[in-house]
Amino acid sequence: FEIAWTHHRGRWSSFRLAMLRFVALALLACGATAWTSPSGLRLFGKPHTRAPSPRSFSTPSMALESPVKDFSVILLAGGVGSRMKAGMPKQFLELRGKPVLMHTLELFLGLDGVKEVVLVVAPEYRDDFKGLADSAPNGAKLVFADPGKERQDSVSNGLDASHAEAPLVCIHDAARPLVTPAEIFSVLRDAMEHGAAVLGVPMKATVKEATPDGEFVVKTVDRSLLWEVQTPQVIKPSLLREGFKKANELNWQVTDDVSIIEQLGLPVKLTAGEYTNIKLTTPDDMQVAEQILRSREAA
Repeated sequence: FEIAWTHHRGRWSSFRLAMLRFVALALLACGATAWTSPSGLRLFGKPHTRAPSPRSFSTPSMALESPVKDFSVILLAGGVGSRMKAGMPKQFLELRGKPVLMHTLELFLGLDGVKEVVLVVAPEYRDDFKGLADSAPNGAKLVFADPGKERQDSVSNGLDASHAEAPLVCIHDAARPLVTPAEIFSVLRDAMEHGAAVLGVPMKATVKEATPDGEFVVKTVDRSLLWEVQTPQVIKPSLLREGFKKANELNWQVTDDVSIIEQLGLPVKLTAGEYTNIKLTTPDDMQVAEQILRSREAA
């Protein structure tokens, strides 16, 4: 029984108010944790999920063979999602019947070749995910790490929690649940060859360089040279550890993971991805994600 709470003009009738109170009390009595925000986003009162059955991992991810074995995934789920205006972290919003984070976790735990997924999330959100890997078809483990103050701190914590022999670490935003196994394996393959690789797409929009005050156009930037980078960003652990050591010594501040490798003067391979690998940042993104998942289910 689901009630969509929407803003509209006019007053609620006494009957509808009574029905709303009845349903709200019924949901509370049943221990329900999901509700719908005024913006139409379905939320979870606390991050809640049950450990999935083995059928939850019956995804196309197991139909493809990984080019790399025993790699680690660092899944970043510590963001607050202020631009979503949902009153809770965006990775716990409901998308097609389950939290965004669950979509992403099931994808990576079901991949061929994955050794472990390190979930970087605050301790208060972990209980409902602890048993998730029990039914993973490839025996992948789920371990936890604490978020840091900045993204690079969270990645560093995740790296420390990963197994030391991993040939690659695959860093991914939990708020990108639409990445495909084919994209993941492509960027893994490139990182194995070049040391570091990032998934991305060529820029489609026209980009202008502005004056420092943002008031006027300086010039139009040649977009043929510009890429919009996504995740996963995949790096050999030895390079990433070297990069973090330098970052701490020289106080580097970076906004994405392969920037540390760039700072070392080492190459980063651009791996062509899909425009559907969007990051869920605003309520409009949630609607787009719903449509993409529906189209994939119908295909």
